[in-house]
Amino acid sequence: MTPPPNVIDDAPGRSPDTTVTPLPSATLGGDRKGSLEQITLGLFIAVPFLALVAAVPLAWGWGVSWLDLTLMVVMYFIGCHGITVGFHRYFTHGSFRAKRPLRIALAIAGSLAVEGPVVRWVADHRKHHKFSDAEGDPHSPWRYGETVPALLKGLWWAHMGWMFDEERTPQHKYAPDLIKDPAIRRISRQFALWTVVSLAIPPLVGGLVTMSWTGALTAFFWGSLVRVALLHHVTWSINSICHAVGKRPFRSRDRSGNVWWLAVLSCGESWHNLHHADPTSARHGVLRGQVDSSARLIRWFEQLGWASHVRWPDADRIAARRQGAVLREETPAKAA
Repeated sequence: MTPPPNVIDDAPGRSPDTTVTPLPSATLGGDRKGSLEQITLGLFIAVPFLALVAAVPLAWGWGVSWLDLTLMVVMYFIGCHGITVGFHRYFTHGSFRAKRPLRIALAIAGSLAVEGPVVRWVADHRKHHKFSDAEGDPHSPWRYGETVPALLKGLWWAHMGWMFDEERTPQHKYAPDLIKDPAIRRISRQFALWTVVSLAIPPLVGGLVTMSWTGALTAFFWGSLVRVALLHHVTWSINSICHAVGKRPFRSRDRSGNVWWLAVLSCGESWHNLHHADPTSARHGVLRGQVDSSARLIRWFEQLGWASHVRWPDADRIAARRQGAVLREETPAKAA
């Protein structure tokens, strides 16, 4: 299967009279968010966040069991890699080709992160790359300007405010390849089901292992609520923090930066500068010491024969892009 394009063009030359066959809907609702969806979105953000805030005093006062921690970590990294390997590097950028079972598994794993339906997620991210840190970017922290108050407002917008915007990215325009796939379209429309599954697994396991309602309740708190909140804010930090601060050793047309302290929790996504310099690269952490667990997982898929045509970074291309960034940074200093 041919990897999806990185950017979907507007096709400005198309005649208004051109007949376009409508694609089936991949998510519930139209191109504008209704009030019910806005309220639901707010609850899905607020409830796990409150659990995250409550986690510290609860752990301090009563502790947390190894079972709860194990469930939280395992579910966290399943969802995180589902987003980074599946939704991002595979579905959005086509960094590799996947056999059909892996393709479906990645769509489900990403859905367990509770970050939205796969087709909507991919459409938003492709639009982000098309207009990165410019007008049209759904979540740039530079949206309101470069003063400190404007940047603070922009960081809030990029982190989570943009999700409450009534406007939706047109999925038929930015993700037609996914909509045409019946299995992916079905998984995308079943997002509510996968959300329930994601939240139900920890308390089910916790209750069965401990044979108690208390075990189910604490597993739900740590393995479902705290886990979802932590993963949400780590993912959203790529939109906000990694476009406002961080080192930029590679040339890109935006302000994407590398933030090392997010690397492990983001499964390698915070090596964001290289990603925007070379979006289809299967590895984001290309320099020595840059941990990228998503790239390691893709390598294992390749070795098992589940993935092929992996777009591993080319050494010469990396060097050329890095040299361009260095020259651009050093030129003003030499002129001065």
